[in-house]
Amino acid sequence: MGLIEDSFSSLSWKPVLLVAAVCYAIYAVYCRIDERIRLRRTGGLMAAYYPGKLPYSLDLIYRTLKAAAEHKNRENWNSIFKSVNSHTAEFRVLTRRIIFTEDHDNIKAILATQFQDYGKGEPFHREFEPFLGDSIFTTDGSRWHASRQLLRPQFIKDRVSDLHTFENHLQTLFVAMSVGGDAGATAAAIAARAEGSSPVNVSANGRVIDICDLFFRYTLDVATDFLLGKDTQSLTIPRQEFAEAFNEVQRIQSLISRTGPANSFIPRGSYNRGLRVIDEFINPFIDRALLLPPDELEKNIHDSDEGDGRYTFLHALAQFTRDRKVLRDQLMAVLIAGRDTTAATLSWAIYELSRKPECVKRLRAEIAQYVGLEGHAEYRNPTYADLKAMKYLQHVLNETLRMYPAVPFNVRLALHDTTLPRGGGPDGSEPVAVLKDTPIGYSTLLLHRRADLYPSNLPHPDEFSPERWDHWQPKPWQFIPFNGGPRICIGQQFALTEMGYVLVRLFQKFERVVSHMDAIDGGTARLKADIVLQPVDGVKVAFFEPSKAQ
Repeated sequence: MGLIEDSFSSLSWKPVLLVAAVCYAIYAVYCRIDERIRLRRTGGLMAAYYPGKLPYSLDLIYRTLKAAAEHKNRENWNSIFKSVNSHTAEFRVLTRRIIFTEDHDNIKAILATQFQDYGKGEPFHREFEPFLGDSIFTTDGSRWHASRQLLRPQFIKDRVSDLHTFENHLQTLFVAMSVGGDAGATAAAIAARAEGSSPVNVSANGRVIDICDLFFRYTLDVATDFLLGKDTQSLTIPRQEFAEAFNEVQRIQSLISRTGPANSFIPRGSYNRGLRVIDEFINPFIDRALLLPPDELEKNIHDSDEGDGRYTFLHALAQFTRDRKVLRDQLMAVLIAGRDTTAATLSWAIYELSRKPECVKRLRAEIAQYVGLEGHAEYRNPTYADLKAMKYLQHVLNETLRMYPAVPFNVRLALHDTTLPRGGGPDGSEPVAVLKDTPIGYSTLLLHRRADLYPSNLPHPDEFSPERWDHWQPKPWQFIPFNGGPRICIGQQFALTEMGYVLVRLFQKFERVVSHMDAIDGGTARLKADIVLQPVDGVKVAFFEPSKAQ
Protein backbone atom coordinates (compact mmCIF):
# COMPACT_ATOMS: atom_id res chain seq x y z
CA MET A 1 0.00 0.00 0.00
CA GLY A 2 2.86 2.37 0.79
CA LEU A 3 4.31 1.93 -2.68
CA ILE A 4 0.95 2.79 -4.31
CA GLU A 5 0.49 5.83 -2.08
CA ASP A 6 4.00 7.05 -2.89
CA SER A 7 3.33 6.59 -6.62
CA PHE A 8 0.13 8.68 -6.52
CA SER A 9 1.70 11.38 -4.40
CA SER A 10 4.54 11.83 -6.89
CA LEU A 11 2.24 11.77 -9.94
CA SER A 12 1.94 15.02 -11.90
CA TRP A 13 -1.45 15.48 -13.56
CA LYS A 14 -0.25 17.98 -16.15
CA PRO A 15 1.43 15.37 -18.40
CA VAL A 16 -1.59 13.10 -18.05
CA LEU A 17 -3.96 15.87 -19.13
CA LEU A 18 -1.65 16.81 -21.98
CA VAL A 19 -1.52 13.22 -23.26
CA ALA A 20 -5.32 12.96 -22.98
CA ALA A 21 -5.77 16.20 -24.93
CA VAL A 22 -3.36 15.04 -27.66
CA CYS A 23 -5.13 11.68 -27.93
CA TYR A 24 -8.50 13.40 -28.20
CA ALA A 25 -7.19 15.77 -30.88
CA ILE A 26 -5.76 12.86 -32.89
CA TYR A 27 -9.06 10.98 -32.57
CA ALA A 28 -11.07 14.06 -33.63
CA VAL A 29 -8.83 14.58 -36.67
CA TYR A 30 -9.15 10.90 -37.58
CA CYS A 31 -12.98 11.10 -37.33
CA ARG A 32 -13.10 14.18 -39.55
CA ILE A 33 -10.82 12.60 -42.16
CA ASP A 34 -12.90 9.41 -42.11
CA GLU A 35 -16.07 11.50 -42.43
CA ARG A 36 -14.68 13.38 -45.43
CA ILE A 37 -13.78 10.13 -47.17
CA ARG A 38 -17.24 8.65 -46.57
CA LEU A 39 -18.94 11.85 -47.68
CA ARG A 40 -17.06 11.78 -50.99
CA ARG A 41 -18.09 8.16 -51.53
CA THR A 42 -21.78 9.11 -51.46
CA GLY A 43 -21.32 11.27 -54.56
CA GLY A 44 -22.93 14.24 -52.83
CA LEU A 45 -21.59 17.58 -51.68
CA MET A 46 -21.90 19.66 -48.51
CA ALA A 47 -24.91 21.91 -47.97
CA ALA A 48 -24.64 25.60 -47.15
CA TYR A 49 -22.97 25.84 -43.74
CA TYR A 50 -24.40 27.85 -40.86
CA PRO A 51 -21.57 28.46 -38.37
CA GLY A 52 -21.82 28.68 -34.63
CA LYS A 53 -19.96 31.40 -32.72
CA LEU A 54 -19.02 29.40 -29.62
CA PRO A 55 -17.06 26.13 -29.29
CA TYR A 56 -19.15 23.11 -30.26
CA SER A 57 -21.85 25.56 -31.44
CA LEU A 58 -23.19 25.90 -27.92
CA ASP A 59 -24.72 29.20 -28.98
CA LEU A 60 -26.95 27.34 -31.46
CA ILE A 61 -28.27 25.13 -28.65
CA TYR A 62 -29.05 28.24 -26.60
CA ARG A 63 -30.63 29.92 -29.62
CA THR A 64 -32.85 26.88 -30.27
CA LEU A 65 -34.04 26.70 -26.66
CA LYS A 66 -34.62 30.46 -26.55
CA ALA A 67 -36.63 30.34 -29.79
CA ALA A 68 -38.76 27.51 -28.40
CA ALA A 69 -39.36 29.37 -25.11
CA GLU A 70 -40.35 32.55 -26.97
CA HIS A 71 -42.42 30.65 -29.56
CA LYS A 72 -40.24 31.84 -32.42
CA ASN A 73 -39.23 28.54 -34.00
CA ARG A 74 -40.42 29.64 -37.42
CA GLU A 75 -38.43 32.87 -37.22
CA ASN A 76 -35.36 30.92 -36.07
CA TRP A 77 -35.49 28.50 -39.00
CA ASN A 78 -36.25 31.30 -41.46
CA SER A 79 -33.23 33.30 -40.32
CA ILE A 80 -30.98 30.27 -40.83
CA PHE A 81 -32.19 29.67 -44.38
CA LYS A 82 -32.01 33.36 -45.19
CA SER A 83 -28.47 33.75 -43.86
CA VAL A 84 -27.16 30.89 -46.02
CA ASN A 85 -29.35 31.86 -49.00
CA SER A 86 -30.58 28.29 -49.45
CA HIS A 87 -33.56 26.09 -48.60
CA THR A 88 -31.20 23.51 -47.07
CA ALA A 89 -28.55 24.24 -44.44
CA GLU A 90 -26.19 22.29 -42.22
CA PHE A 91 -24.34 23.01 -38.98
CA ARG A 92 -22.60 21.16 -36.17
CA VAL A 93 -23.67 20.81 -32.56
CA LEU A 94 -21.22 19.12 -30.16
CA THR A 95 -19.32 17.90 -33.27
CA ARG A 96 -22.46 16.27 -34.71
CA ARG A 97 -23.53 17.29 -38.20
CA ILE A 98 -27.22 18.27 -38.51
CA ILE A 99 -29.13 19.23 -41.67
CA PHE A 100 -32.27 21.41 -41.95
CA THR A 101 -34.41 21.60 -45.07
CA GLU A 102 -37.59 23.21 -46.38
CA ASP A 103 -37.00 21.91 -49.92
CA HIS A 104 -39.96 19.87 -51.23
CA ASP A 105 -37.71 17.59 -53.31
CA ASN A 106 -35.67 16.73 -50.23
CA ILE A 107 -38.79 16.15 -48.17
CA LYS A 108 -40.17 13.92 -50.94
CA ALA A 109 -36.94 11.89 -50.87
CA ILE A 110 -37.01 11.55 -47.07
CA LEU A 111 -40.66 10.47 -46.95
CA ALA A 112 -41.10 8.54 -50.19
CA THR A 113 -38.56 8.04 -52.97
CA GLN A 114 -35.69 7.23 -50.56
CA PHE A 115 -37.91 5.90 -47.78
CA GLN A 116 -35.53 3.02 -47.01
CA ASP A 117 -32.67 5.47 -46.41
CA TYR A 118 -34.41 7.54 -43.73
CA GLY A 119 -36.35 6.67 -40.60
CA LYS A 120 -36.99 7.63 -37.02
CA GLY A 121 -33.75 5.99 -35.94
CA GLU A 122 -32.68 4.57 -32.60
CA PRO A 123 -31.90 7.96 -30.95
CA PHE A 124 -35.46 9.18 -31.68
CA HIS A 125 -36.88 5.90 -30.38
CA ARG A 126 -34.77 6.21 -27.24
CA GLU A 127 -35.88 9.81 -26.64
CA PHE A 128 -39.60 9.13 -27.17
CA GLU A 129 -39.78 5.60 -25.73
CA PRO A 130 -40.91 6.67 -22.22
CA PHE A 131 -43.86 8.55 -23.77
CA LEU A 132 -44.83 6.72 -26.98
CA GLY A 133 -43.03 3.42 -26.44
CA ASP A 134 -42.69 1.17 -29.49
CA SER A 135 -45.65 2.71 -31.28
CA ILE A 136 -46.11 3.56 -34.94
CA PHE A 137 -44.53 7.00 -34.36
CA THR A 138 -41.23 5.79 -32.89
CA THR A 139 -40.24 2.67 -34.83
CA ASP A 140 -38.82 1.66 -38.20
CA GLY A 141 -38.72 -1.47 -40.31
CA SER A 142 -40.69 -4.52 -39.26
CA ARG A 143 -41.84 -3.02 -35.95
CA TRP A 144 -43.27 0.03 -37.72
CA HIS A 145 -44.92 -2.16 -40.36
CA ALA A 146 -46.51 -4.34 -37.67
CA SER A 147 -47.88 -1.24 -35.91
CA ARG A 148 -49.35 0.12 -39.12
CA GLN A 149 -50.99 -3.21 -39.96
CA LEU A 150 -52.44 -3.33 -36.46
CA LEU A 151 -53.90 0.19 -36.63
CA ARG A 152 -55.02 0.43 -40.25
CA PRO A 153 -58.28 -1.59 -39.85
CA GLN A 154 -59.43 0.79 -37.11
CA PHE A 155 -59.65 3.67 -39.60
CA ILE A 156 -61.73 2.08 -42.33
CA LYS A 157 -64.51 4.19 -43.81
CA ASP A 158 -67.25 2.58 -41.69
CA ARG A 159 -65.45 3.67 -38.50
CA VAL A 160 -64.65 7.16 -39.78
CA SER A 161 -68.18 7.81 -41.03
CA ASP A 162 -69.79 6.99 -37.66
CA LEU A 163 -70.50 10.52 -36.44
CA HIS A 164 -72.47 9.77 -33.27
CA THR A 165 -69.49 10.21 -30.95
CA PHE A 166 -68.77 13.66 -32.40
CA GLU A 167 -72.39 14.76 -31.95
CA ASN A 168 -72.76 13.49 -28.38
CA HIS A 169 -69.79 15.50 -27.15
CA LEU A 170 -70.66 18.47 -29.35
CA GLN A 171 -73.88 18.90 -27.41
CA THR A 172 -71.76 19.21 -24.25
CA LEU A 173 -69.49 21.67 -26.06
CA PHE A 174 -72.47 23.89 -26.89
CA VAL A 175 -73.46 23.96 -23.23
CA ALA A 176 -69.85 24.76 -22.23
CA MET A 177 -69.84 27.67 -24.70
CA SER A 178 -73.05 29.02 -23.19
CA VAL A 179 -71.50 29.23 -19.70
CA GLY A 180 -68.16 30.68 -20.79
CA GLY A 181 -66.26 27.39 -20.75
CA ASP A 182 -66.44 26.80 -17.01
CA ALA A 183 -66.49 23.03 -16.47
CA GLY A 184 -68.40 23.13 -13.17
CA ALA A 185 -71.04 25.42 -14.63
CA THR A 186 -71.28 23.15 -17.68
CA ALA A 187 -71.96 20.13 -15.47
CA ALA A 188 -74.57 22.09 -13.49
CA ALA A 189 -76.32 23.29 -16.66
CA ILE A 190 -76.48 19.75 -18.06
CA ALA A 191 -77.84 18.44 -14.75
CA ALA A 192 -80.47 21.21 -14.68
CA ARG A 193 -81.51 20.36 -18.22
CA ALA A 194 -81.84 16.68 -17.30
CA GLU A 195 -84.05 17.59 -14.33
CA GLY A 196 -86.25 19.72 -16.55
CA SER A 197 -85.32 23.06 -15.02
CA SER A 198 -83.87 25.80 -17.23
CA PRO A 199 -80.24 26.93 -16.83
CA VAL A 200 -79.70 30.60 -16.06
CA ASN A 201 -77.94 31.14 -19.39
CA VAL A 202 -78.55 28.82 -22.30
CA SER A 203 -76.90 30.83 -25.06
CA ALA A 204 -73.32 31.55 -26.06
CA ASN A 205 -74.57 34.53 -28.07
CA GLY A 206 -72.00 37.35 -27.80
CA ARG A 207 -70.11 35.77 -24.90
CA VAL A 208 -66.31 35.98 -25.21
CA ILE A 209 -64.78 32.53 -24.79
CA ASP A 210 -61.47 30.80 -25.41
CA ILE A 211 -62.60 28.34 -28.06
CA CYS A 212 -59.10 26.83 -28.25
CA ASP A 213 -59.31 25.58 -24.66
CA LEU A 214 -62.78 24.17 -25.33
CA PHE A 215 -61.64 22.41 -28.51
CA PHE A 216 -58.75 20.71 -26.71
CA ARG A 217 -61.16 19.49 -24.02
CA TYR A 218 -63.74 18.44 -26.59
CA THR A 219 -61.27 16.43 -28.69
CA LEU A 220 -59.82 14.81 -25.56
CA ASP A 221 -63.31 13.61 -24.64
CA VAL A 222 -63.95 12.37 -28.20
CA ALA A 223 -60.56 10.64 -28.44
CA THR A 224 -60.81 8.85 -25.10
CA ASP A 225 -64.40 7.84 -25.85
CA PHE A 226 -63.35 6.42 -29.23
CA LEU A 227 -60.22 4.72 -27.86
CA LEU A 228 -61.34 3.50 -24.45
CA GLY A 229 -65.13 3.50 -24.54
CA LYS A 230 -65.23 6.05 -21.71
CA ASP A 231 -64.39 9.72 -22.02
CA THR A 232 -62.43 11.91 -19.60
CA GLN A 233 -65.36 14.35 -19.20
CA SER A 234 -62.89 17.22 -19.39
CA LEU A 235 -65.68 19.56 -20.53
CA THR A 236 -67.54 18.99 -17.25
CA ILE A 237 -64.80 18.22 -14.70
CA PRO A 238 -63.04 21.44 -13.51
CA ARG A 239 -59.55 20.01 -13.02
CA GLN A 240 -58.40 17.29 -15.39
CA GLU A 241 -55.14 15.85 -14.06
CA PHE A 242 -54.70 13.56 -17.04
CA ALA A 243 -54.97 16.42 -19.55
CA GLU A 244 -52.52 18.58 -17.58
CA ALA A 245 -50.03 15.73 -17.42
CA PHE A 246 -50.45 15.01 -21.12
CA ASN A 247 -49.69 18.65 -21.98
CA GLU A 248 -46.63 18.84 -19.72
CA VAL A 249 -45.14 15.61 -21.06
CA GLN A 250 -45.47 16.94 -24.62
CA ARG A 251 -43.82 20.24 -23.65
CA ILE A 252 -40.76 18.54 -22.16
CA GLN A 253 -40.67 15.96 -24.96
CA SER A 254 -40.44 18.77 -27.50
CA LEU A 255 -37.43 20.26 -25.69
CA ILE A 256 -35.76 16.85 -25.51
CA SER A 257 -36.13 16.30 -29.24
CA ARG A 258 -34.98 19.82 -30.17
CA THR A 259 -31.75 19.87 -28.17
CA GLY A 260 -30.29 16.74 -29.78
CA PRO A 261 -27.05 15.55 -28.15
CA ALA A 262 -27.50 18.09 -25.33
CA ASN A 263 -30.93 16.79 -24.24
CA SER A 264 -29.51 15.06 -21.17
CA PHE A 265 -29.38 18.52 -19.57
CA ILE A 266 -33.18 18.96 -19.81
CA PRO A 267 -34.83 18.54 -16.36
CA ARG A 268 -37.28 15.64 -16.40
CA GLY A 269 -39.01 15.84 -13.01
CA SER A 270 -42.42 17.03 -14.28
CA TYR A 271 -42.02 14.78 -17.33
CA ASN A 272 -41.69 11.63 -15.23
CA ARG A 273 -44.53 12.66 -12.93
CA GLY A 274 -46.74 13.28 -15.96
CA LEU A 275 -45.97 9.86 -17.39
CA ARG A 276 -47.04 8.23 -14.14
CA VAL A 277 -50.35 10.11 -14.20
CA ILE A 278 -50.97 9.07 -17.82
CA ASP A 279 -50.24 5.41 -17.13
CA GLU A 280 -52.38 5.41 -13.99
CA PHE A 281 -55.28 6.66 -16.11
CA ILE A 282 -54.87 4.24 -19.04
CA ASN A 283 -53.80 1.03 -17.29
CA PRO A 284 -57.21 0.18 -15.73
CA PHE A 285 -58.83 0.28 -19.19
CA ILE A 286 -56.16 -2.06 -20.55
CA ASP A 287 -56.57 -4.37 -17.55
CA ARG A 288 -60.33 -4.63 -18.11
CA ALA A 289 -59.90 -5.27 -21.84
CA LEU A 290 -57.40 -8.06 -21.19
CA LEU A 291 -59.81 -9.72 -18.77
CA LEU A 292 -62.36 -10.16 -21.56
CA PRO A 293 -62.12 -13.53 -23.34
CA PRO A 294 -61.61 -13.45 -27.13
CA ASP A 295 -65.22 -14.43 -27.87
CA GLU A 296 -66.52 -11.52 -25.75
CA LEU A 297 -64.21 -9.07 -27.55
CA GLU A 298 -65.42 -10.38 -30.90
CA LYS A 299 -69.04 -10.04 -29.79
CA ASN A 300 -68.45 -6.41 -28.75
CA ILE A 301 -66.97 -5.57 -32.15
CA HIS A 302 -69.73 -7.45 -33.99
CA ASP A 303 -72.42 -5.64 -32.00
CA SER A 304 -70.89 -2.27 -32.83
CA ASP A 305 -70.73 -3.21 -36.52
CA GLU A 306 -74.41 -4.18 -36.43
CA GLY A 307 -75.35 -0.93 -34.68
CA ASP A 308 -76.28 -2.67 -31.42
CA GLY A 309 -73.28 -1.53 -29.43
CA ARG A 310 -70.49 1.07 -29.24
CA TYR A 311 -67.21 0.50 -31.02
CA THR A 312 -64.12 0.75 -28.80
CA PHE A 313 -60.67 1.05 -30.35
CA LEU A 314 -59.00 -0.71 -27.41
CA HIS A 315 -61.29 -3.75 -27.68
CA ALA A 316 -60.56 -3.97 -31.40
CA LEU A 317 -56.81 -3.92 -30.77
CA ALA A 318 -57.12 -6.48 -27.98
CA GLN A 319 -58.54 -8.92 -30.55
CA PHE A 320 -55.15 -8.95 -32.27
CA THR A 321 -52.72 -8.72 -29.36
CA ARG A 322 -52.73 -9.49 -25.64
CA ASP A 323 -49.47 -7.65 -25.09
CA ARG A 324 -50.33 -4.82 -22.69
CA LYS A 325 -47.26 -2.77 -23.71
CA VAL A 326 -48.31 -2.91 -27.36
CA LEU A 327 -51.81 -1.80 -26.38
CA ARG A 328 -50.50 1.03 -24.19
CA ASP A 329 -48.03 2.32 -26.79
CA GLN A 330 -50.49 2.33 -29.69
CA LEU A 331 -53.18 3.98 -27.56
CA MET A 332 -50.78 6.79 -26.67
CA ALA A 333 -49.83 7.32 -30.32
CA VAL A 334 -53.44 7.51 -31.51
CA LEU A 335 -54.42 9.69 -28.55
CA ILE A 336 -51.83 12.36 -29.34
CA ALA A 337 -52.78 12.25 -33.02
CA GLY A 338 -56.52 12.20 -32.42
CA ARG A 339 -56.71 14.85 -29.73
CA ASP A 340 -54.04 17.48 -30.32
CA THR A 341 -53.88 17.74 -34.09
CA THR A 342 -57.66 18.07 -34.46
CA ALA A 343 -58.07 20.57 -31.63
CA ALA A 344 -55.22 22.73 -32.89
CA THR A 345 -56.49 22.80 -36.48
CA LEU A 346 -60.03 23.69 -35.37
CA SER A 347 -58.58 26.46 -33.20
CA TRP A 348 -56.63 27.92 -36.11
CA ALA A 349 -59.69 27.69 -38.36
CA ILE A 350 -61.77 29.76 -35.94
CA TYR A 351 -58.85 32.13 -35.34
CA GLU A 352 -58.80 32.96 -39.06
CA LEU A 353 -62.55 32.79 -39.73
CA SER A 354 -63.21 35.24 -36.89
CA ARG A 355 -61.21 37.78 -38.91
CA LYS A 356 -62.84 36.92 -42.25
CA PRO A 357 -66.63 37.46 -42.04
CA GLU A 358 -66.92 37.05 -45.83
CA CYS A 359 -65.49 33.52 -45.51
CA VAL A 360 -67.99 32.66 -42.77
CA LYS A 361 -70.82 33.99 -44.93
CA ARG A 362 -69.80 31.82 -47.88
CA LEU A 363 -69.28 28.75 -45.67
CA ARG A 364 -72.67 29.24 -44.04
CA ALA A 365 -74.34 29.55 -47.45
CA GLU A 366 -72.88 26.20 -48.46
CA ILE A 367 -74.00 24.62 -45.19
CA ALA A 368 -77.52 25.98 -45.74
CA GLN A 369 -77.56 24.44 -49.22
CA TYR A 370 -76.60 20.95 -48.05
CA VAL A 371 -77.98 20.47 -44.53
CA GLY A 372 -79.90 23.62 -43.63
CA LEU A 373 -79.42 26.06 -40.77
CA GLU A 374 -80.73 25.76 -37.24
CA GLY A 375 -84.33 26.95 -37.03
CA HIS A 376 -85.13 26.15 -40.68
CA ALA A 377 -87.33 23.30 -41.86
CA GLU A 378 -84.55 21.56 -43.85
CA TYR A 379 -82.15 21.61 -40.88
CA ARG A 380 -80.47 18.28 -40.05
CA ASN A 381 -77.12 16.96 -38.86
CA PRO A 382 -74.56 16.42 -41.65
CA THR A 383 -73.66 12.96 -42.87
CA TYR A 384 -70.23 11.78 -43.95
CA ALA A 385 -71.31 12.18 -47.59
CA ASP A 386 -72.47 15.76 -46.90
CA LEU A 387 -69.09 16.70 -45.47
CA LYS A 388 -67.24 15.31 -48.47
CA ALA A 389 -69.55 17.12 -50.89
CA MET A 390 -69.05 20.58 -49.36
CA LYS A 391 -66.24 22.02 -51.49
CA TYR A 392 -65.82 25.32 -49.67
CA LEU A 393 -65.68 23.49 -46.33
CA GLN A 394 -62.80 21.45 -47.77
CA HIS A 395 -61.14 24.66 -48.95
CA VAL A 396 -61.36 26.13 -45.43
CA LEU A 397 -59.79 23.01 -43.95
CA ASN A 398 -57.07 22.88 -46.62
CA GLU A 399 -56.22 26.53 -46.16
CA THR A 400 -56.02 26.12 -42.38
CA LEU A 401 -53.74 23.10 -42.75
CA ARG A 402 -51.64 24.93 -45.33
CA MET A 403 -50.99 27.85 -42.99
CA TYR A 404 -50.87 25.81 -39.77
CA PRO A 405 -49.83 22.21 -40.47
CA ALA A 406 -50.47 20.18 -37.33
CA VAL A 407 -46.86 18.92 -37.04
CA PRO A 408 -44.79 21.92 -38.18
CA PHE A 409 -41.31 20.51 -37.62
CA ASN A 410 -40.17 16.93 -37.95
CA VAL A 411 -36.96 14.93 -38.01
CA ARG A 412 -35.63 11.82 -39.69
CA LEU A 413 -32.33 10.00 -39.26
CA ALA A 414 -30.22 8.66 -42.12
CA LEU A 415 -30.23 4.86 -41.75
CA HIS A 416 -27.40 4.46 -44.29
CA ASP A 417 -24.83 6.63 -46.03
CA THR A 418 -26.93 8.32 -48.70
CA THR A 419 -27.82 11.69 -50.27
CA LEU A 420 -30.53 14.31 -50.51
CA PRO A 421 -31.48 15.46 -54.04
CA ARG A 422 -30.77 19.18 -53.62
CA GLY A 423 -28.92 21.73 -51.55
CA GLY A 424 -25.29 20.80 -52.21
CA GLY A 425 -22.61 22.77 -54.00
CA PRO A 426 -22.16 26.52 -54.48
CA ASP A 427 -25.63 27.12 -55.98
CA GLY A 428 -27.49 24.44 -54.01
CA SER A 429 -28.46 22.46 -57.11
CA GLU A 430 -26.32 19.39 -56.38
CA PRO A 431 -27.12 16.41 -54.13
CA VAL A 432 -26.19 16.69 -50.45
CA ALA A 433 -23.98 13.99 -48.97
CA VAL A 434 -25.55 12.42 -45.89
CA LEU A 435 -23.86 9.91 -43.60
CA LYS A 436 -25.54 7.26 -41.48
CA ASP A 437 -27.00 8.64 -38.22
CA THR A 438 -27.18 12.24 -39.50
CA PRO A 439 -30.40 13.95 -38.27
CA ILE A 440 -32.42 15.72 -40.98
CA GLY A 441 -34.89 18.32 -39.73
CA TYR A 442 -37.64 19.32 -42.14
CA SER A 443 -40.49 21.81 -41.80
CA THR A 444 -43.90 21.59 -43.43
CA LEU A 445 -44.73 24.97 -41.88
CA LEU A 446 -41.90 26.72 -43.73
CA LEU A 447 -42.51 24.71 -46.90
CA HIS A 448 -46.18 25.75 -47.00
CA ARG A 449 -45.25 29.42 -46.47
CA ARG A 450 -42.54 29.66 -49.15
CA ALA A 451 -43.66 32.57 -51.35
CA ASP A 452 -41.57 31.37 -54.33
CA LEU A 453 -43.79 28.26 -54.66
CA TYR A 454 -46.98 30.27 -55.31
CA PRO A 455 -48.17 32.00 -58.48
CA SER A 456 -47.89 35.78 -58.23
CA ASN A 457 -51.62 36.22 -58.81
CA LEU A 458 -52.50 34.43 -55.57
CA PRO A 459 -52.63 36.07 -52.12
CA HIS A 460 -49.38 35.93 -50.14
CA PRO A 461 -48.93 32.54 -48.43
CA ASP A 462 -49.10 34.26 -45.02
CA GLU A 463 -52.67 35.35 -45.82
CA PHE A 464 -55.62 33.11 -45.01
CA SER A 465 -57.62 32.78 -48.23
CA PRO A 466 -59.74 29.64 -48.81
CA GLU A 467 -60.64 31.17 -52.18
CA ARG A 468 -57.15 30.37 -53.46
CA TRP A 469 -58.29 26.73 -53.67
CA ASP A 470 -61.15 27.54 -56.07
CA HIS A 471 -58.86 27.44 -59.11
CA TRP A 472 -55.48 26.37 -57.73
CA GLN A 473 -53.92 23.09 -56.72
CA PRO A 474 -50.43 22.89 -55.20
CA LYS A 475 -47.86 20.87 -57.09
CA PRO A 476 -47.00 17.43 -55.69
CA TRP A 477 -45.12 17.54 -52.36
CA GLN A 478 -45.68 21.26 -51.86
CA PHE A 479 -48.69 20.64 -49.61
CA ILE A 480 -48.23 17.78 -47.14
CA PRO A 481 -50.19 18.50 -43.94
CA PHE A 482 -50.42 14.76 -43.17
CA ASN A 483 -46.89 13.92 -44.32
CA GLY A 484 -46.60 11.59 -47.31
CA GLY A 485 -45.23 8.32 -48.60
CA PRO A 486 -45.59 5.05 -46.66
CA ARG A 487 -45.84 6.94 -43.34
CA ILE A 488 -48.73 9.16 -44.44
CA CYS A 489 -51.15 9.64 -41.55
CA ILE A 490 -53.60 6.72 -41.38
CA GLY A 491 -56.00 8.80 -39.28
CA GLN A 492 -56.21 11.55 -41.92
CA GLN A 493 -59.84 10.93 -42.87
CA PHE A 494 -60.93 10.57 -39.25
CA ALA A 495 -59.39 13.96 -38.41
CA LEU A 496 -60.82 15.70 -41.50
CA THR A 497 -64.26 14.25 -40.79
CA GLU A 498 -64.24 15.37 -37.15
CA MET A 499 -63.02 18.87 -38.05
CA GLY A 500 -65.54 19.25 -40.87
CA TYR A 501 -68.38 18.02 -38.67
CA VAL A 502 -67.57 20.48 -35.87
CA LEU A 503 -67.33 23.46 -38.23
CA VAL A 504 -70.62 22.60 -39.94
CA ARG A 505 -72.47 22.18 -36.65
CA LEU A 506 -71.02 25.43 -35.28
CA PHE A 507 -72.09 27.45 -38.29
CA GLN A 508 -75.47 25.80 -38.53
CA LYS A 509 -76.05 27.34 -35.11
CA PHE A 510 -74.08 30.61 -35.27
CA GLU A 511 -74.28 33.26 -37.96
CA ARG A 512 -70.94 34.88 -37.30
CA VAL A 513 -67.85 34.79 -35.08
CA VAL A 514 -65.90 37.87 -33.99
CA SER A 515 -62.24 37.94 -32.97
CA HIS A 516 -61.13 39.44 -29.65
CA MET A 517 -57.45 38.70 -30.29
CA ASP A 518 -56.16 42.09 -31.42
CA ALA A 519 -55.72 43.32 -27.86
CA ILE A 520 -53.83 40.11 -27.06
CA ASP A 521 -51.52 39.41 -30.02
CA GLY A 522 -51.84 42.62 -32.01
CA GLY A 523 -53.28 40.80 -34.99
CA THR A 524 -50.25 38.52 -35.48
CA ALA A 525 -50.70 34.95 -34.32
CA ARG A 526 -48.01 33.51 -32.06
CA LEU A 527 -47.21 29.90 -32.90
CA LYS A 528 -46.57 27.41 -30.12
CA ALA A 529 -44.78 24.40 -31.54
CA ASP A 530 -44.23 21.75 -28.89
CA ILE A 531 -45.08 18.68 -30.93
CA VAL A 532 -48.30 20.04 -32.44
CA LEU A 533 -48.69 23.64 -33.67
CA GLN A 534 -51.22 25.55 -31.57
CA PRO A 535 -51.99 29.18 -30.66
CA VAL A 536 -49.85 30.55 -27.83
CA ASP A 537 -52.55 32.88 -26.58
CA GLY A 538 -55.63 30.74 -27.15
CA VAL A 539 -58.42 31.92 -29.43
CA LYS A 540 -60.68 34.51 -27.75
CA VAL A 541 -63.82 34.96 -29.83
CA ALA A 542 -67.54 35.62 -29.52
CA PHE A 543 -70.15 33.68 -31.51
CA PHE A 544 -73.42 35.29 -32.52
CA GLU A 545 -76.67 33.58 -33.40
CA PRO A 546 -78.95 35.00 -36.13
CA SER A 547 -81.27 37.74 -34.93
CA LYS A 548 -84.84 36.67 -34.22
CA ALA A 549 -86.08 39.04 -36.90
CA GLN A 550 -84.49 36.83 -39.53
